[in-house]
Amino acid sequence: MLRPARENPRWGSRRIQGELLRLGHPVGTTTVWEILTSAGIDLAPRRGGPTWREFLTAQAEGIIACDFVHIDLVDLRRVYALVFLEHGTR
Repeated sequence: MLRPARENPRWGSRRIQGELLRLGHPVGTTTVWEILTSAGIDLAPRRGGPTWREFLTAQAEGIIACDFVHIDLVDLRRVYALVFLEHGTR
């Protein structure tokens, strides 16, 4: 179980369990997960890559959010606005 996990870093416990079933070894997904966790192998896709927070922090300068809003004024007119927010400078 550990060898396929190390040789194929994108495989998770379900994929490894499926490959073992195909080879004739009936083992549960939870068992595969427990063995990989006790061996210190992270589950895919986090293995060898940044966390979601690290990814967003690194990409913040290039991310622009936009929203289309409306504002109701006192004289009952409605004003529309398209707002852009650059995450790197917020």
